[in-house]
Amino acid sequence: MGGDWSWSRTKWIGLVAAVWIQAISGNNYTFSNYSDALKSLMHLTQLQLNNLSVAKDVGKAFGLLAGLASDKFPTWIILLIGSVEGLVGYGVQWLVVSQRIQPLPYYQMCIFLCLGGNSTTWMNTAVLVTCIRNFRRNRGPVSGILKGYVGLSTAIFTDLCSALFTNDPASFLLMLALIPFVVCLSGILFLREIPSAAVQDDEESTYFGVFNAVAVAVAVYLLAFGFVPNPSALASRAFSVGLLVLLAAPLGIPVHSYLKARGLDKIRPDFEGRGEEPLLRGNDNGNECQVERGNVLAEDAEAEAVGKIGPAVGEEHTVWEVLRTVDFWILFVSFLCGVGTGLAVMNNMGQIGLALGYSDVSLFVSLTSIWGFFGRIVSGSVSEHFIKRGGTPRPLWNAGSQILMGVGYILLAMAMPGSLYIGSIVVGICYGVRLAITVPTASELFGLRYYGLIYNILILNLPLGSFLFSGLLAGILYDMEATTTTGGGNTCIGPHCYRLVFIVMAAACLIGFFLDLLLSIRTKMLYKRIYFTKNSNKNSLTSTRR
Repeated sequence: MGGDWSWSRTKWIGLVAAVWIQAISGNNYTFSNYSDALKSLMHLTQLQLNNLSVAKDVGKAFGLLAGLASDKFPTWIILLIGSVEGLVGYGVQWLVVSQRIQPLPYYQMCIFLCLGGNSTTWMNTAVLVTCIRNFRRNRGPVSGILKGYVGLSTAIFTDLCSALFTNDPASFLLMLALIPFVVCLSGILFLREIPSAAVQDDEESTYFGVFNAVAVAVAVYLLAFGFVPNPSALASRAFSVGLLVLLAAPLGIPVHSYLKARGLDKIRPDFEGRGEEPLLRGNDNGNECQVERGNVLAEDAEAEAVGKIGPAVGEEHTVWEVLRTVDFWILFVSFLCGVGTGLAVMNNMGQIGLALGYSDVSLFVSLTSIWGFFGRIVSGSVSEHFIKRGGTPRPLWNAGSQILMGVGYILLAMAMPGSLYIGSIVVGICYGVRLAITVPTASELFGLRYYGLIYNILILNLPLGSFLFSGLLAGILYDMEATTTTGGGNTCIGPHCYRLVFIVMAAACLIGFFLDLLLSIRTKMLYKRIYFTKNSNKNSLTSTRR
């Protein structure tokens, strides 16, 4: 029993470390904050600049290495590799932008941006694979919290740079190089995978509620600071201190878990002396095994009924078996439609803002980040709630986000007054929903044994989507408009610059909507089984406490 509670404390302090790592691992989304400096120093066209952003996202294609490594090596090795890569990738960019060295040849800059982008795949893989395996019964909330903090990390870096360095791009890049390196080295000490048989706390839902509340407080705090006009140096420093306090607040959960365990350790001898067990146990092995056996038999029966070759959806799949399923490719393409178009907006936010008459786009970058957080954290918890309540397929929430995202692109194409504010919020929310929903969906459809590699195959959509929608679509159409409008220049001013881009991306979202709807129909029975499993486990725990 004591060992179980020790593992419980370990997984909660590991989740806190994971939150901190995720809070600084969204540096891949901050390109707009220093893209103009690179464009000016290197004398780039918009197409060349967009291809630099593609190189950054191509780094995620090499996340397959992180996925393979996550199945072979402990978490700390994965984190160490990611932190060193980020230090090198963003460190060289800092040297160039701060003009400590001359701008490197274009292909070399592509390599270092690729390194910086790849660093996040190692961090995210280490965090997501470890935590989802540690919290198997609450994959939605865990995904929402972790992906939520990734979304907030853009605003965290942006607001800290604004507060401390008045938006200096060189200082911003120095932060991107050093802070993730230091935080990952600290996380190495605490984040680890616990045995799957370890105790499941009956207070998990309460703890996740606390994590969500703290995360919302951080988001509101960042949002409020973004609207403060010209804050003084003292106010900026006070903001930075307050932000660090809020980020440290989740430590209260492992502290509470430790104090609770000490209290149980004190009463345990009395129960043992009478041959009894304390009532607060995380599971009942007999009931749990019985439920799991029933689920396996039900899945086997369904697989035989439909004549399916290989494992049924919901069972453990090898990577080759995953790639042979229709469900995976539906998920893959629908994910591409959502995250690919969202990345195009994030990568081009500087030029979109300039085209619509805004010289400073840091507020829009923060809005996309913060509302992306709300999309991630709310969708993770809400989708989990509706699975437990009635077996609602998780992909159905992706379908809703695709429609809303398409509406956001139409608003941006219309370029009405204030449309960039609304569009930034809508795109942020829907991009966040896509990430938070797809992560646990993949684990539910194909299992956890090879989850690290499966996750990184899905993440290939980030470089692919960046290349298609940002590098090709946005880059080529923008330069065509710029050449026509300015007589050969590489700057375009006016709502027409991105109008066709937004219309094409809205059409892509419509395609994604129908794919997500199809996946919801195809996985309906799977989520019904998950619903019965979760409720059977809940009833088992209730009976044990009685």
